Amino acid sequence: MRDTRPIPGGESAAARHVAVSYSSDDEWAGHLVAFVRAGLDGGEQVQYFADATDPDRVTRTLTEHGIDAAGAVRRGQLLVTTAEETYLAGSGFDPDAMIGLWRQAVDGAAALGYRNLRVIGEMSWGTRHIPGAERLLEYEMRIHHEVFERLPLTAWCFYDRRLFPHQELAALTSAHLNRSGAASPGAGGPALTAAPLAGTPGFRLSGTGGYESRRVAAATAASLAASPAPSLTLDLSDLNHLDVAAVADIARAARRRPFASPVRLLNAPPAFHRVLELFPELGAGLEEVGK
Repeated sequence: MRDTRPIPGGESAAARHVAVSYSSDDEWAGHLVAFVRAGLDGGEQVQYFADATDPDRVTRTLTEHGIDAAGAVRRGQLLVTTAEETYLAGSGFDPDAMIGLWRQAVDGAAALGYRNLRVIGEMSWGTRHIPGAERLLEYEMRIHHEVFERLPLTAWCFYDRRLFPHQELAALTSAHLNRSGAASPGAGGPALTAAPLAGTPGFRLSGTGGYESRRVAAATAASLAASPAPSLTLDLSDLNHLDVAAVADIARAARRRPFASPVRLLNAPPAFHRVLELFPELGAGLEEVGK
């Protein structure tokens, strides 16, 4: 059931889910202070999910920049927790559990009288060998529709360029429709990127996908299968090519969806169309639209 709570300021889902990447401690502090100050001044609850950063350093940095962090913590307006208590609660990372946690967190902030919830989440745990960490890209793609289009939540995903391989960072930040300081998906970036669509349920694949892009294609397939939207579009307008294995992943995901309507393939390129012609069994659950 869709949540109908108003979004403060009327900001779009894309504007409230931001990938923030940085290369130095000073950059980290600048993003932190600006985000927290805006939230506290605006009567919002602010939370920080620390991972690579010591939680005490978060409040100390805020205090050094003139923010009464101790007072905000005492009155419950500022909470500094850890990835282990949020993203990794349980035996590892589970996108579905994390989506449920966002709903609980928003409800908790509202129960305390705050008009909105603002969160910074450090994503550095995604670089470690943690069960479920390989699903981080799927999660970033899904939450645009499943969280930010439904809940009064603003979240900045903190990506430290010093910790992430360049191509992995570019794929993850490209899954956000709003980026600050993000690594460009251009030269040196991944051959294939995926992102949610703005304004309509679905996703977009761009570039060329082969063996080296299997994680991006797999995340797209998983996002299609998990989406609660009865009707979905997969925009392929900027796609050059996908290998047969990736097309098969997407086809299987479309068939797993519990809805009668097929996944709409918008502007599938000739190479994608040829794969479906060669393997017509893959077309079940898919509908080509557009030229």
